[in-house]
Amino acid sequence: MSRPKVFATHPLFAAPRERLEARCEVNYWTGAERPPRAEVVERVSGKDALICLLTEKINDELLDAAGAGLRIVANVAVGFDNIDVAACTRRKIVATNTPGVLDETTADFAWTLLMSVARRIREGEQLARGGQWRGWNLDQLCGADVWGKTLGLLGFGRIGRAVARRAAGFGMRIIYSDALRAPADVEQRLHAEFLPREQVIAEADFLSVHVPLLPDTRHLLNAAAFARMKPTAFVINTSRGPVVDEAALAAALEAGQIAGAALDVYENEPQIHPGLLRRDNVILAPHIASASVETRTKMALMAVDNVLARLDGKRPPNALNPEVL
Repeated sequence: MSRPKVFATHPLFAAPRERLEARCEVNYWTGAERPPRAEVVERVSGKDALICLLTEKINDELLDAAGAGLRIVANVAVGFDNIDVAACTRRKIVATNTPGVLDETTADFAWTLLMSVARRIREGEQLARGGQWRGWNLDQLCGADVWGKTLGLLGFGRIGRAVARRAAGFGMRIIYSDALRAPADVEQRLHAEFLPREQVIAEADFLSVHVPLLPDTRHLLNAAAFARMKPTAFVINTSRGPVVDEAALAAALEAGQIAGAALDVYENEPQIHPGLLRRDNVILAPHIASASVETRTKMALMAVDNVLARLDGKRPPNALNPEVL
């Protein structure tokens, strides 16, 4: 009996490879760069399952090329704006993601960005590494305190709450906005105060973004939002790139409307707005908030488990469109 055929657009890691290969015939993309579109379209043909990353656009074109045998598209990411879920549903293809396993790691990294931009780590590292440091001075690279400041959270789901838990150690006031208010016991436990979005934006010293990319969150932070912020405030984004209007952010920084920004995601990855590239008060990370070996391995294992469940005729644990089953 022939084994199910899988195309994975990344080699994954040892543990998920071993689990997948025990059951399936697997073809991996192993190039140093992400696979060209034509390569993905060609290799997905005739496969029973596709394991992909956010960089692969899963739409009608690709699904048509896959043929009638494709049963599941498993994204190795919690976000899934790269997948046309409706197109999958029309073809009875299950789409899945990997929620939950990256919450703490992403929250850690949001704090990495926050602390780095507040304390001007990028500038200091360049000064020290470049041989330009001449020793301690009273007003050298003075940044902003974090202790006792106000942390504003746009989005208060699993990651937003994990960021809030860490804020307790810094004695911060925690304010948040979300489409749904958190239960009272969660607010009490995290000492978090629910406020209208505009008020969170206006009162935050550090504004950290944790919303999914939806039609109503695209450019959630735009020119009007930056105009409401304190001139001493910082923006941190580890959610989705298009949530922030990069051109408006660059203009706000240029005008001194806000003090700085720290970003891990971008509107048109891997391109970054040139107005951000040249600024010393901006920290730019290459979409690595979940990039610990432990977390990325767990994500790949979850994607593999989703695939194997579907191939066994079971409901994948993280089905985005379970109605097709």
